Amino acid sequence: YGNGGFIHTGRGIMRNVLCRRWVGFLGLGFAFSLALGSPAFGQQLIKLGFIPAITGPASSLGIPERDTALMLQAEIDAKGGIKGRAVKLVIYDGESTETKTLLAAKKAMEEDKVAAVLCCSQSGTSLAIKNTVQTAKVPMVSMAASVKIVEPVKDSFWVFKTPQSDHLIAEVLVDYLVGKKIARVAWMNVDNAFGDSGRLEFDWLAKKAGIAIVANERFGDKDVDMTTQLTKVKGSDAQALVVWAIPPAASVVTKNAGELGLSIPLFHSHGVGNKRFIDLAGPAANGVRFPAGKLLKAEDLPDTDAQKKTLVAYAKAYEAKYGAGSRSTFGGHGWDAIWLTYKAIEAAAARTNPDDLPSFRAAIRDELEKIKEFVGISGIFKMSVTDHNGLDKRAVTMYEIVNGQWQLAK
Repeated sequence: YGNGGFIHTGRGIMRNVLCRRWVGFLGLGFAFSLALGSPAFGQQLIKLGFIPAITGPASSLGIPERDTALMLQAEIDAKGGIKGRAVKLVIYDGESTETKTLLAAKKAMEEDKVAAVLCCSQSGTSLAIKNTVQTAKVPMVSMAASVKIVEPVKDSFWVFKTPQSDHLIAEVLVDYLVGKKIARVAWMNVDNAFGDSGRLEFDWLAKKAGIAIVANERFGDKDVDMTTQLTKVKGSDAQALVVWAIPPAASVVTKNAGELGLSIPLFHSHGVGNKRFIDLAGPAANGVRFPAGKLLKAEDLPDTDAQKKTLVAYAKAYEAKYGAGSRSTFGGHGWDAIWLTYKAIEAAAARTNPDDLPSFRAAIRDELEKIKEFVGISGIFKMSVTDHNGLDKRAVTMYEIVNGQWQLAK
């Protein structure tokens, strides 16, 4: 994938600089995933297409998802396979674009014959391939936020997702604003599917709660200065500013707000739930509050919290491999996508022959919909025929950044 180049073989994952094997796909620089089998050459595989945004504007999401997948492949291998078949992740870089992601998804489904597609890092790319997987009748598990990815369910029969939906995040944020007696807010969102979906969800919930949006601004995900929009915000009577974006744009807004001397509280979405946001925003990140999953401060959860054991175990394993403080809620979305799908594959393989790929894919879809009380990183999943996300308010908590570190908000 991308510029790094990993090759999947029966003996694991090797960097292309070592194995000297590189195959281009349509000039996009995808690394080809060699289905050689494991442990013996020629053994049948169950393959999963894993397509995060490793490069491009959404790389702060896709890199921890990719890193989580690489870490989990060893754990999957250690399980010894499902019904004598190794389970392998076929990783491609969606490059943060709808076109590249769609091409990768088609290649995974049509050439690699994957049993399921785990994609994508972004709402826009997830929505861009939704109709394609629906038509192909391949189960898809998205790692993106927009509620539109799985709703309405009648149009999302083959599609599931792991992050907390923007509706759920907006609901928790609005509750917090009401508790702080904030009745007027300014709004800024990135000009893409993630930002626009967040805007719709927040607007509806804010009006319902009696919160007025007194300024409304947008910006591009590659913009390097949002001072013009922030100046309009500063001239309004807003009591707080809510920003819906991901790094680097989310960090630029935050830095610009500090430079402009904006004195009102700054709130973000769960799109800033990684260290990359703090690193890019610098001291301006201090004081920012945002709702997100529980991973960032997992160790501070009470022992009675049903997620704590799973969260702490993942955080320790991830940081042991990738460095202290490297945990990311986005890596957690990848963890959930992989293990939810693995669980569904186990159940599907018990009643369906994996060699009959159409039937096997349909069985995986059915088993994903049956998952109940699965303790994940993003929350406790309870899927159903009417809910292909399966999370509730228990999956979200409020954070504040203090001295460059996440803290549970008061």
